[in-house]
Amino acid sequence: MTLSLIFSLSIFMFISAITPGPNNLLLTSSGANFGIRRSIPLCLGIILGMQTILLLSAFGVAALLLIYPAIHMGLKILGCLYLLWLAWKTATSHYQRLDTTTSSGKPIKIYQGWLLQFLNPKTWLMGLGAISSYSLAGELYNHSIFVISVVMLIINTLAGVIWLVLGSLIGQLLKSRRAWFTFNIAMGGLTAACVPLIWFG
Repeated sequence: MTLSLIFSLSIFMFISAITPGPNNLLLTSSGANFGIRRSIPLCLGIILGMQTILLLSAFGVAALLLIYPAIHMGLKILGCLYLLWLAWKTATSHYQRLDTTTSSGKPIKIYQGWLLQFLNPKTWLMGLGAISSYSLAGELYNHSIFVISVVMLIINTLAGVIWLVLGSLIGQLLKSRRAWFTFNIAMGGLTAACVPLIWFG
């Protein structure tokens, strides 16, 4: 894979990863509510889930969604329900002053972040878009998939850290109970607002 193609891939990945969506809203909310350290499992789950979707897309499982529309519809419905559950969990988070050493509260676990990727249309579009646009044919296919996977890993880690740090900074600024409630309700509302994108995005 040429350097110019890798550069183009990196730009595509960065724009896809850094723009707001369910992953980044959850990372921001978790960073604000639990701090960076306690949000790392969520970030790792998202990164691993995106790698899984990329590899599934690369090796043909995604084609099942085109052959069997019922599977695709089922994933959409599950995605909506899961996002609404996460939105509710975010909006109803209890007030607490940010203390990264405390053990109170329950941040989203690594498997939940991983599972979300299977139900997140943005992740599927990112994986399918990368494979269809940047993979190379023939003997170079596996090598190109490896390069795409490495670029995605680096870009998603960078984007995840950016949103976690942003969330943590917001958490430091939220000094009152009212500010916390307003922030959590807003983040929950924005997460719920991602649901129509599953159907009309």
